[in-house]
Amino acid sequence: MDKFLRNNHGLFLAYDQGFEHGPSDFNAKNVDPAYILDIAKKSGVFTGVIFQKGIAERYYPRSKKQEAKSNDLPPLIIKLNGKTAFHVGEEPFAPLLCSVDEALGLGASGVGYTVYVGSEREAEMTETFGRVVRECNQKGIPTIGWFYLRGEHIINPHDPEKLAYAARLALELGADAVKLQFTLGDNQDQDIKNLGWIIQNAGKCKVFISGGSKIPDDQVLQLAKVVKAAGAAGMAVGRNIWQRPNPVEFAKQIAKILFD
Repeated sequence: MDKFLRNNHGLFLAYDQGFEHGPSDFNAKNVDPAYILDIAKKSGVFTGVIFQKGIAERYYPRSKKQEAKSNDLPPLIIKLNGKTAFHVGEEPFAPLLCSVDEALGLGASGVGYTVYVGSEREAEMTETFGRVVRECNQKGIPTIGWFYLRGEHIINPHDPEKLAYAARLALELGADAVKLQFTLGDNQDQDIKNLGWIIQNAGKCKVFISGGSKIPDDQVLQLAKVVKAAGAAGMAVGRNIWQRPNPVEFAKQIAKILFD
């Protein structure tokens, strides 16, 4: 995971939401993946950028002629699975859509894979994730698990104890890092304590916190402070950067908290 860290922390620019949410997240600017890469270049603070395979194939430089252009881009993480927003009411399931070899061929330095912890179809996703981890270990690249609490067996997707279980599951399955949806409460000290317990359960599996849907500036920065204070590896932020009118400047504010 060292390639994705700076001062032992990481900040990922996430842009896999188009597959999951459709055009509802986009405006005339951020619908263009080239705009996202421009944010990454101009800010210079991201330690990874997250794409699905189609975006990576068409926008992330990977040929020898393009190598000079990619020098100022963060390393690529390709999301291997996903689901659309149409299956409301069904148990969440994200099938494998891209192989590890395909991701490597597109220039990926790491891969991501979602497991919906608590779904009736959880076992299918953990079985596939186990195979992905095995392949990544053989190829020498890190595996990052999106371990989200969803499905029939989850009442509160923000329950710290169940998030700790998800973090532990990622460690037990061999993930190098886990991406979790942690939300702030009313007490900062309690937030740090809760997240600290989650991180303890993850062991040597590094914990990244998702930025989620767009929230006010001060809440994002507060989340970054809790992430840093609790000892998490970093954050994966998408909409809370590229949906803003000042994405480059705001990314630098988050980075200052995480890296300094």
